[in-house]
Amino acid sequence: MAWGCALCLALAGGALVALLVQLFRWLRADGDLTLLWAEWQGKKPETELRGKVVWVTGASSGIGEELAYHLSKIGALLAISARREDELERVKKKCLQISNLSEKDIFVLRLDLTDRSSHEAATNAVLKHFGKIDVLINNGGRSQRSLFVDTNLDVFSAIMELNYLGTISLTKHVLNHMIQRRKGKIVTVSSVMGIMGAPLASGYCASKHALQGFFNSLRTELTDYPEISIINICPGPVQSKIIQNVFTENLAKSIENSGDQSHKMPTDRCVRLTLVSTANDLKEAWISDHPYLAVCYLWQYAPTWAWWLMNRMGKRRIENFKSGVDADSSYSRKKK
Repeated sequence: MAWGCALCLALAGGALVALLVQLFRWLRADGDLTLLWAEWQGKKPETELRGKVVWVTGASSGIGEELAYHLSKIGALLAISARREDELERVKKKCLQISNLSEKDIFVLRLDLTDRSSHEAATNAVLKHFGKIDVLINNGGRSQRSLFVDTNLDVFSAIMELNYLGTISLTKHVLNHMIQRRKGKIVTVSSVMGIMGAPLASGYCASKHALQGFFNSLRTELTDYPEISIINICPGPVQSKIIQNVFTENLAKSIENSGDQSHKMPTDRCVRLTLVSTANDLKEAWISDHPYLAVCYLWQYAPTWAWWLMNRMGKRRIENFKSGVDADSSYSRKKK
């Protein structure tokens, strides 16, 4: 009897220690625990993506630009696209400087996601250059900073046209090729805003919710193609130029002051976790510091608490924006 009690106490103690370890990991986490486990014990991007043909949209700045640098160092063959061809050439030049790739290993292709009639020809151009597409990273898009009551409806139309319809249009053409090969990875940079709601970004949230719903549905249509992976990446606030290019109350207006971005997650960390997610075929990855990471978990498991917390965070977010500082500056963890 005494031996049995001791065993029960030992098991309970072990369970408590394990729970405390997980809690400690979660408090320090900058991604969901499945993703961080994959980073520690899973497949490495350096092994899985070397020599693969990876097409990155929105590659002229921010996350897309950093993806190009990381992928070039790994040894992936790159197609990089955006509207600004001169910026793409700048990115290509740096990729060649920091990697062992040659000129022919990086294909610069100007692309406007809103010009859906050009997407078939763009896909064919990549296929003509490389002969295949192993990974499509849908990264192109724009965010938003404006209150719904102040915003013209044509802004919402433009957001959906770019972030949603442009993305699924290009995906459709690339997917046809992957189905023929019966393998490939489609990685879409969504957002934590595709999981939750937040003020100043109602149209952006709507477009990311649409992407989440679309790709989660598409995944269920591809069960006959187990080697085609659909991967949704959900970053929180990241250091990039996305704030400088956001939609505002009307299409002609740009944001006056993007504010200090240094408190946000470094772009290279976000990209590293994105590539870990890609290498390990994670269906969905949350990449964020707290409190947004905590809100993701709450939204998943305790939505009533999440709504309460977002109402409190949202009020401060609007106050920050109206005072001319970054909307997330008052509660994001400062990077050292």
